[in-house]
Amino acid sequence: MTEKSSTGNAFDGSLPQGGLPERLSLLRWKLGRKAKQEPEFRFYALYDKVCRSDTLLAAWRVARSKNGAPGVDGVSFRDIETAEGGVEQFLAELQQDLCSRTYRALPVLRVYLPKPNGKLRPLGIPCIRDRVVQTAVKLIIEPIFDVDFLDCSYGFRPGRKQHDAMDQIRANLQAERQAVYDADLSSYFDTIPHDQLMRQVERRIADRSILKLIRMWLTSPVSEEDANGRPQLTKPKAGTPQGGVISPLLANIYLHQMDQAFYEDPDGPHQVASAELVRFADDFVIMARYMGPRILKWIEVTLEAKLGLTVNRDKTALVQMKQPGDTLDFLGFTIRVSRDRFGRARHYFNVAPSRKSLDRVQDKIRRLTSSGHKRPLKTVVGEVHSALRDWANYFEYGHPRQSFRALNFFVLGRFRCFLRNRSQRRSRPFSKGESLYAGLKRYGLRYL
Repeated sequence: MTEKSSTGNAFDGSLPQGGLPERLSLLRWKLGRKAKQEPEFRFYALYDKVCRSDTLLAAWRVARSKNGAPGVDGVSFRDIETAEGGVEQFLAELQQDLCSRTYRALPVLRVYLPKPNGKLRPLGIPCIRDRVVQTAVKLIIEPIFDVDFLDCSYGFRPGRKQHDAMDQIRANLQAERQAVYDADLSSYFDTIPHDQLMRQVERRIADRSILKLIRMWLTSPVSEEDANGRPQLTKPKAGTPQGGVISPLLANIYLHQMDQAFYEDPDGPHQVASAELVRFADDFVIMARYMGPRILKWIEVTLEAKLGLTVNRDKTALVQMKQPGDTLDFLGFTIRVSRDRFGRARHYFNVAPSRKSLDRVQDKIRRLTSSGHKRPLKTVVGEVHSALRDWANYFEYGHPRQSFRALNFFVLGRFRCFLRNRSQRRSRPFSKGESLYAGLKRYGLRYL
């Protein structure tokens, strides 16, 4: 069986965690240590720690750093900061509501974001007040559950990131686990059964006040516009809203059951075929030397019959990574079996940004450099530079050079059109004899 997570100093009591106050970091370390030492222990005195001033202030800072949009009440971070009493008064009132047990969550605002395939992805936006309380609860209960999670789980966990999951996938491929079950769950966050999820939370949490908060957030009404543009409220019967601060942790808690069964069940893929699981939230792959019907049936029965989820069979695929040209897409990357660059009788696993990832960043740059935007060149260059930097920081993993060159060429073409169309007369922002490449660089663009 795979070992439980060992995330280094993720909960080291001697080090402040992620900029958190030392006292709160120490508390999280103690909770994690207690949970690790006593795997069956249920924590019963946590609510008072959520209500602490340092916890709420840290939660505010975490929420503020993300600078999200307002919820149904329309209150923004700026509104809170500029109101009488400012953040201090806001947190004092929130603490009073929590301590007096009068806190109630507001409805979740649902918006829809376009997906690359043209469909829309629902996103739930809690109001800032609820986001702060969710963050406070997450800060307290996260270390308790994190020590239970297995090493195969990488998503939304302290000290872990997508590149770690990609490292494990490459290691499995090199160990000849080249039959890959690339799974897709239909609307996972919206279909998690509430009762089953709460039973998993209650395995570790006995504090009724904490449990009441989590149930309140799971069943908070969703506010959205109907076909006529009128607001309507619906009460969810399942799921945890994407966009909720605590939703990724709850999603990990629920799928932890699959992780355990995968390694511990005598009929599970690890026991019968030495298979390995790599999971990032609801995105996961199962890798083995051979993927037979016995493993495929186990996966579907576990996910659908036991966990009440739905496997999207149109998007789920069995991929063989044995011959040059075989590919696997995961977490925005494409892993490709490529021939040896020096003509030797061997191949290697080439990791590069996927076509969809490249298309998305090109669409963003296309919007920023639209000819309809009559903005100063320096402003547009700064925005494009920021988009390129953020994209490159993630996709510098593996072998991205070819994609970086293609994106540089695309950016030059977009700015050529931008400069040609930004006014009726020909714009001349560069020095005489200065090339477009050099001129944009002088304006602050840093190429990949």
